Amino acid sequence: MASWQRVYVTGSQIRAEIIKGVLLERGITTVVLNKKESVYQIHGNYEVMTAADDVVRALQIIEDEITF
Repeated sequence: MASWQRVYVTGSQIRAEIIKGVLLERGITTVVLNKKESVYQIHGNYEVMTAADDVVRALQIIEDEITF
């Protein structure tokens, strides 16, 4: 994962998947990394990751086109 960069962090899996879907529609390869603690799901976050080359474009899309 050395070439992947985090572009969004959230505690909500649904928000992470929405962002992933929007970025994929725009042609940006995206993965969601689950860093939630596995037993109780209280601590941790979901991280949306993109290739290092797509970070700036992904951040612009997230900022300009996605609202919650």
